[in-house]
Amino acid sequence: MTGAQARARFREGLRVPTVDWASRYTQTNLIAVPQEHAYDLLLFAQRNPKACPVLDVTDPGSTTTALAEGADVSTDLPAYFIWRDGVMVDEVTDARPYWRDDLVTFLIGCSYTFERALLDAGVPLRHHEEGVTDPMFMVNRPCRPAGRFSGPLVVGMRPIPPDLVATAIQITARYPSVHGGPVHVGDPAALGIQDLSKPDFGDAVKVGDDIPVFWACGVTTQAALMASRLEFAITHSPGYMFITDVPDTAYAV
Repeated sequence: MTGAQARARFREGLRVPTVDWASRYTQTNLIAVPQEHAYDLLLFAQRNPKACPVLDVTDPGSTTTALAEGADVSTDLPAYFIWRDGVMVDEVTDARPYWRDDLVTFLIGCSYTFERALLDAGVPLRHHEEGVTDPMFMVNRPCRPAGRFSGPLVVGMRPIPPDLVATAIQITARYPSVHGGPVHVGDPAALGIQDLSKPDFGDAVKVGDDIPVFWACGVTTQAALMASRLEFAITHSPGYMFITDVPDTAYAV
């Protein structure tokens, strides 16, 4: 399936996690904020590039992106969160009723982009095997603030067999535009995570004898919305991403 074919299904109202959709096409996080806060968000992303790698930014009110010809970012994701005063107040499959002419949309890199490379190298991914969204956690590392925006780092966790941890690190480091290598390997308590079975976003997965490995996550921007209590924003629902027409390999170095 191509990115365009997947987007057409979502535009019709299909709501499913995108983890196994349009394999080999880059997926992104989405956050749309009022123009008056767009510079602060851009500065926040620039100061926290590991968590918030910007792949595209739209003009105010625009719902098009250079990452996918003919796409509409207000309709072509399977699920959106609507935020008011830092609180998620609604989840929809079509964001057009909430869209505003002053919204500037940021498309932020997603670690799903390097997952096909991991799978091709024989690194198992438990959330794929279990058919769920990868678990994400707000941790005890604060992001560098910028203007209106501040908040904690969010990480995505993947349990990796011990003998493949080095392979996973090497492969993901080749994708610096979509989070790159992990920010932590091993003990979750070092990040302030008390229970891996209780993620802040996404779904729990079985860890077993694997080693938990943590990558910076674009949902960090949603944690910043909560901490900053921004009056209005639209984001993707975690795990329900925007699928582009750009091959994953375009972001490998």
